[in-house]
Amino acid sequence: MKFTLTCAALLVGLALMPAARAADAPKPDKDGWYQLFNGKNLDGWKVSEDHPETFEVVDGEIVAHGEAAHLFYDGPVENHNFKDFEYECEVLTKPKANSGMYFHTKYQPKSWPTTGIEVQVNQTHGDPKKTGSLYNIKNVMDKSPAKDNEWFTQNITVKGNHVTVKVNGKVVNEWTQPDDFKREDGWDDAKIGSGTFALQGHDPDSETHYRSVKVKPLK
Repeated sequence: MKFTLTCAALLVGLALMPAARAADAPKPDKDGWYQLFNGKNLDGWKVSEDHPETFEVVDGEIVAHGEAAHLFYDGPVENHNFKDFEYECEVLTKPKANSGMYFHTKYQPKSWPTTGIEVQVNQTHGDPKKTGSLYNIKNVMDKSPAKDNEWFTQNITVKGNHVTVKVNGKVVNEWTQPDDFKREDGWDDAKIGSGTFALQGHDPDSETHYRSVKVKPLK
């Protein structure tokens, strides 16, 4: 009898598991946006192995400050594999900070990501490629559309082979990847494809804050 009850309890538990998973599944807001950062911790994210201490959550914000490292979205939304989407972050940079919002990338334990495209975050760092740049593809040179010590939004929309970058709602960069596109810098996999998102910690003198990281998949 005891064995029978135990088996029955196990079967009930297994039957309830799909419902529990469904209840825990991420849900979009009324406009179709999924929040990828819960404001509490880095659940759903995976930091590169080289310098994991570069990223921490402070007062509801992701803070990137330290040696070069990257934080990859590894959560359940779209099984962290995106093709067409809107991707938007609220960002604040400290003076001389350098960071980036990657898309169509994949987890890499060390070094700079070799797949996907980096959209630059940089107001006053010495690199002349500024916020809104599609790094080493189509750059916003010398003058940034955002300012240090002020929160701004950077929105990236990808539809097919076309990318649009907006800062505070204003288009600052657009580019369509040619069918025969080949990068001039040798990073052959750093182009439009599909994949996940990542945030960059660039160097010990860079401090960048992210307090909203969200995506709207486009079907």
